[in-house]
Amino acid sequence: MGHNTEEILTVKNLTKSFGGLDALKDLELSVERGQIVSLIGPNGAGKTTLFNVITGIYEPTEGEIYFRGKPISRKRRRPLWFIPLIVATMVLIPVVAYMFARAGFGWLATTGITLFFVGAVSVLGWVMMPKGSLSPDRVSYLGISRTFQNIRLFNQMSVLENVLMGMYTKTRSGFWDALFNTRGKVKEDRQAIKEAIKILKFVGIKGDYNSEASSLPYGEQRRLEIARALASKPNLILLDEPAAGMNPVETKDLMELIGRIRDSGVTVFLIEHDMKVVMGISDKVSVLDYGRKIAEGTPEEVQNDPRVIEAYLGRGGE
Repeated sequence: MGHNTEEILTVKNLTKSFGGLDALKDLELSVERGQIVSLIGPNGAGKTTLFNVITGIYEPTEGEIYFRGKPISRKRRRPLWFIPLIVATMVLIPVVAYMFARAGFGWLATTGITLFFVGAVSVLGWVMMPKGSLSPDRVSYLGISRTFQNIRLFNQMSVLENVLMGMYTKTRSGFWDALFNTRGKVKEDRQAIKEAIKILKFVGIKGDYNSEASSLPYGEQRRLEIARALASKPNLILLDEPAAGMNPVETKDLMELIGRIRDSGVTVFLIEHDMKVVMGISDKVSVLDYGRKIAEGTPEEVQNDPRVIEAYLGRGGE
């Protein structure tokens, strides 16, 4: 496909429309492996919409997104041949059923043969129908995790349990293992707890991990959400306004944490309001305005770009 091998995420000609309004329009950008890339822009520029398309919450109107060289999000295009296939199936099913009944197969056999025919056509359609965007859980399994603008924790669950919830896409134990609490399940649970505690320490959360998540201070709740995102062992983490609501000390600690995440081998793609954070940690900055990319480059280049200055001064900074 000709993608740069250093690009972990590639967005190609992406458009996302809602009722005729383009939230994203012909967007092209990339995130390089091992970097911290920031996405900025005035309110309503389409930043969170992009994250939602990347993670499978929205399906694009046009365009494609590639993760590690493979498509994860693209418009589902239904071929014209699928319509006559459906019509033919609807016509043939009663005809075939009637023919088998007249041939003396009996209604039980006729019903079985008819259901087999319906199933075969359904499988054929499923195999041949072009696939669209991957589901959010599949995107997570492939190696992309995220946080949200508004903290989304399981407040009545413990701090530790919240992190364990982030590991579910990578667990090996199945339904029967959980039902009978097999030796493998017990071993996996113990290992998961060890890893969860390690992640909590990595993000800087101390104290009683069995306490409810709601009991944590605001800044630590933000860190807990990041810890849960890291629990799935992502290659790429999307952080949506991680510094929102933090005081200067918490923000400084967050910047150090994001640097450690990058140094651990996880690529970081973040949306951020605080320009001190953006300018202080980013390797590259992309700027959106009305769903289009208007600038891209190093923090210094973007900061002095007339188009960026006009976008912020004209509509108000975030």
